[in-house]
Amino acid sequence: MKFPGKKVMPRYFLVTVILGLLGLSVLGKAAYIMFVERDYWEAVSDRFVKDDVPVDAERGNIFSADGQLLASSLPQYKMYMDFMSWEKDSARRAKDQQRRDSLLEAKMDSICDGMHHLFPDIDPDEFRKLLRKGRRKESHHWPLYPKRISYIQYKAVKQLPYFSLPAYRGGFHVEEFKLRKKPFGSLATRTIGELYAGKDSARFGLELAFDSLLRGKPGLTHRKKVMNRYLSFVDIPAQDGFDIETTLDVGMQDICEMALKDKLTELEANSGVCILMEVATGDIKAITTLSRCADGKYREIRNGAVSDLREPGSVFKPVSFMVAMDDGYIDMNTRVNTGSGILEMHGRRMRDHNWYRGGYGELTVPQILEYSSNIGVSYLIDKYYFDNPKKFVDGVYRTGIAEDTRVPIPGYARPRIRHPKADGSNWSKTALAWMSIGYETQVPPINTLMFYNGIANGGKMVRPRLVKRVMRGGETVREFPVEVVREQMCKPQTLANLQQILEWVVSRGLGRQAGNPNFKVSGKTGTAQVWTSAGFTSQYLVSFAGYFPSDKPLYSCIVCIQKGYPASGGGQCGPVFRRVSESIMALRVHPEIATARDTVHEPVPYVKNGDLRAAARLLETLGVEHEEPDAEDDLPLWGWSETNDGKVQLTLSEEPAGEVPDVIGMGARDAVFQMEKAGLHATLQGTGSVVRQSLPAGTPAVRGKTVRLELSTDVHRKKTHPRRVTHEKADSLATRGAGPHMSADTTKKNTAS
Repeated sequence: MKFPGKKVMPRYFLVTVILGLLGLSVLGKAAYIMFVERDYWEAVSDRFVKDDVPVDAERGNIFSADGQLLASSLPQYKMYMDFMSWEKDSARRAKDQQRRDSLLEAKMDSICDGMHHLFPDIDPDEFRKLLRKGRRKESHHWPLYPKRISYIQYKAVKQLPYFSLPAYRGGFHVEEFKLRKKPFGSLATRTIGELYAGKDSARFGLELAFDSLLRGKPGLTHRKKVMNRYLSFVDIPAQDGFDIETTLDVGMQDICEMALKDKLTELEANSGVCILMEVATGDIKAITTLSRCADGKYREIRNGAVSDLREPGSVFKPVSFMVAMDDGYIDMNTRVNTGSGILEMHGRRMRDHNWYRGGYGELTVPQILEYSSNIGVSYLIDKYYFDNPKKFVDGVYRTGIAEDTRVPIPGYARPRIRHPKADGSNWSKTALAWMSIGYETQVPPINTLMFYNGIANGGKMVRPRLVKRVMRGGETVREFPVEVVREQMCKPQTLANLQQILEWVVSRGLGRQAGNPNFKVSGKTGTAQVWTSAGFTSQYLVSFAGYFPSDKPLYSCIVCIQKGYPASGGGQCGPVFRRVSESIMALRVHPEIATARDTVHEPVPYVKNGDLRAAARLLETLGVEHEEPDAEDDLPLWGWSETNDGKVQLTLSEEPAGEVPDVIGMGARDAVFQMEKAGLHATLQGTGSVVRQSLPAGTPAVRGKTVRLELSTDVHRKKTHPRRVTHEKADSLATRGAGPHMSADTTKKNTAS
């Protein structure tokens, strides 16, 4: 049989074309879904089916030494609306969509008014249009508000009609963002640190140093549909980050920052550093580095307190003398003739700061540091160590000033104090003389302070401590104990000499402006010309390092300021040190409450009627002689107070049940309590103590009846008070003081409290 090709082939061709078109349409639809609707279907997947989705851990908090929050992660939210049903079945989807739309329209006014109440910048009419526009566009992720909201605001929004429904029923949902907040703003910002915007990634400070601990470990979750509801199942729970407790004190930090900022503004200086340390522990209570910005304001934009490698200047001189005294070359009686203030040393001129006034002439070792004589220090060090500079440098290292502080601030620097090579190729003839007065060496301010703190601590040098412990849930996980760097920095006699000299520097030397008339201060001034690769500049680094009080040191402090001429460590950094020390010592003043008693006027206070136990506790605290009724339980006792023969007599008043109590002379709180206890409703008029009551005491008390209480502060004292007071006698017995509760007053006799 001949194959009917003319009839069959066209049919095959038609079928092929149709199948080809169907295939192309499938490919086209797949491409459309992959590229055009990709975000939509990814959102669908994210909302309903999730496998191995990471769950972010809560970043740990950073606390101050007194438990105040320095940094914490707070949630913020952006609000969205899903107007469309996600039901797969078309019939169920249509029914669910109708339910959504009708419910949204029914609650539209309540939603718009509620959003306006929570966010005044939202106009109810405009918000109504916004919702309807999103519905017309059939949006699954329609933004409701351009700003992020707080957790409290989010919870309030969730209370609104329709928005309170679960996301799969109502469509209201949010995106959560973690925002790192610092309650004290820019206070110690470079020390605490910051995160990159929108990321859980630290930039600097403690946030970076302890990032692995603060970050925590993320968990895993997946999402499934169970009984027509989508539920999230946790596979691996997230481990929240550890908390960090620092040694910083918020109050002390604020004191140091304000004192430094005010002085920098006054001097129009480039930058400044202030560090406050606790002597016994090495705890850094405050640390700040302020730099002048383009707008003329001072901010913390770097942490020069631990990273600045600059020549310290004259604050290094006690290091030199500690080495020389320990080696037995000099003592308190050693003298140097500084001449007219200029001395030729190996081809270079060494000058004292007063050379243009003729110099200091002959000085003893204490006077050399008191007046900060460059010639006096460099002459002695050069005289005894010129032939063996290595011995001097070894002695400097022996003091501990070059130790690694290991302060947990990324970018901190170690001191650069060079050793002379065996062949002396790195050592000039003038190197030793200039090193002895704080040049040709670089020491960060934190190391200089560690040295002075060691002197204050009886020769025991402790490493600066910035973090006390790591915690989780309030439980200590790791502690950072006080770490001793040197048990003894020098010989006891050397230490005693330097402690005496540093006190003299402030009491009679160049550091007088750092002193205080109320307590002794010890320290040393410093002034160094700033050196750059191009040579000396017109900038100076002035400083003052010391401790207070001198007899029992509690805190050590260093202040450094970089500025132009004129420059004076004592005159410009000393006042900052003084302001800090005065403020810190004022924080420690806690007078006894008994000292508040008036010793000039009548010593026995005037006590109002009312709760006798409260009065007795207060009188006992003030140390006032009194008598109170005996009672076995701790319940309140009500009664009268009388002052007789310099003693306060507290007398119990027994009010019969069912009668209006007598509240004349009581404070408002006690009077209302007594009336309501009797079943009466009390209304108040005026302030002070009760002088009249509309229902006389002793009359039958009708439950629910209102009694008006008149109060006044214009009352006078009487020595006695009857147990029973009638309404007619109330005017003559208005003799009680003011206040919401029983109190004691020490004002003049016959004078209202």
